[in-house]
Amino acid sequence: MSATSLDKDKIKILLLEGIHGNAAEAFRAAGYSHIERRTAAVPEEELPELVRDVHILGIRSRTQLTADVIGAAGKLIAVGAFCIGTNQIDLDAASQRGVAVFNAPFSNTRSVAELVLAEAILLLRGVPEKNAQAQRGEWAKSVGTSREIRGKTLGIVGYGNIGKQLSVLAEGLGMRVVFHDTSDVLPLGNARPTPGLADVLREADVVTLHVPDAPATRGLIGADEIAAMKPDAVLVNASRGTVVDLDALAAALREGHLAGAAVDVYPTEPRSNDDPFETPLQGIDRALLTPHVGGSTVEAQENIGAEVAGKLVRYSDTGTTETSVNFPEVVLPAHGGHRLLHIHRNVPGVLAAINGAFSAMGANVAAQFLQTRGELGYVVADLDGHQSRQALDALRQIGGTIRARVLY
Repeated sequence: MSATSLDKDKIKILLLEGIHGNAAEAFRAAGYSHIERRTAAVPEEELPELVRDVHILGIRSRTQLTADVIGAAGKLIAVGAFCIGTNQIDLDAASQRGVAVFNAPFSNTRSVAELVLAEAILLLRGVPEKNAQAQRGEWAKSVGTSREIRGKTLGIVGYGNIGKQLSVLAEGLGMRVVFHDTSDVLPLGNARPTPGLADVLREADVVTLHVPDAPATRGLIGADEIAAMKPDAVLVNASRGTVVDLDALAAALREGHLAGAAVDVYPTEPRSNDDPFETPLQGIDRALLTPHVGGSTVEAQENIGAEVAGKLVRYSDTGTTETSVNFPEVVLPAHGGHRLLHIHRNVPGVLAAINGAFSAMGANVAAQFLQTRGELGYVVADLDGHQSRQALDALRQIGGTIRARVLY
C-alpha cells in the first residue's frame, strides 16, 4: 500500500487570473509538478467542468466560486484566494464539502495604503480636475483651492491592517488622524478614536474607507453621510464597492459639495479587461477612478503568491490549517508515521467515536490533534504501523463525517 493517499505528481493544481509565478515555483519546490496557470478569470458557467478534477485551486477576486461550482469539484481539498477578500467564495459550501480556504490578509496592505495616500494628495491639490481640463486643451493655472496635506485631518473608517499602516504613513506627512472602528482597537502613534462614524465625517479633510463587505457596511456612505462631510473634503474608497452610494457621490461632486473623490472598487466590476465598465462617476473631473488596483503592485502580488502558496503547501503536506478563513486552525508538526485527516460536523461524540474505531482495530495513536470552529470540527491523527487504509474506512463510517483522507 502506498504511504500517501495521492502522490504529489498526481495532485492537480490550477492557478487562475494571472497569479504571480512564484506561487507555481513554491509548489514545484515542494515537489508538486501537475500545475496549470491561466492568465484570466473563467466565466462561472465554465468553472464546474474546469475544476472537476482539480485538487488545489488558486483564484483572485474575479472568479466566483459558488456552491454549485464547489459541488462540482469532487476532488477539491483547498482553495487559495490570492488576495485579501474571500467574498467571491461561498465559504459555507466550502466548509460543508471539507474544502479549506486560505487568503492573504496582510501581503498588500502597504500597496493599498500608498495608493490611498497618493490619491489624497492628488485630490487635495485638485490634480484630477486640472488634468481633465488640460486634456481638453484648457489652461486652468490658479491657486484656487489647492491645499497641502500637511496639517490636514485624515479620517479612517475601519482601523484594521490597512487603516493602521495608513495611519502611520499619514502622520509621517504631518497629518492628524482620527478613526472609527466597530471594535476596540489600540491606536498607533497619535491617532485618536472617535465615538462614531459621524464624528469622523465631521472632522476629516480626507475620509478613507477600509471596511469589509457585510450587511452593516453596504450603503454605509450615502447621501446623508456625504452631506455631513466638510464642503471641501475628499473621499477615498479602496475597500468594497458596496460601501458607497455612487449615485449620491456623483451628485455631490457635480454640485461641488466635495473637492473630489477617488474610487478603486465598484458594486459591479467587469470580469475581464475586454468587458465594458460603467459607473455614475464617469465624466466628472473631480473623480479619480482606478480599476480595482489597490493591491495590484508587483511587490504585493509577489508577496501574496508566496504567502498563499505556502499555506496551501503546508495544508497539503501536513494538514496545517493556520490562518484558514473557514477551517478550525491547527498547527501541526512533521510526522513519521501515518497521518489521517477527519473533517466533521461539530456535534457531540465524534471524537469518542474516532478513538473507539482506533481502539477496536488495535491502532496505536502516536499523536492526535482536535480543533473546532463553529459548526466544523477537525481531527488529525498520527498512527503507528500500516493500518491507515483500515482506519480511513472506519472514519468514513462515523456519523457527522464530512471528509476523511489519508495524508501519509
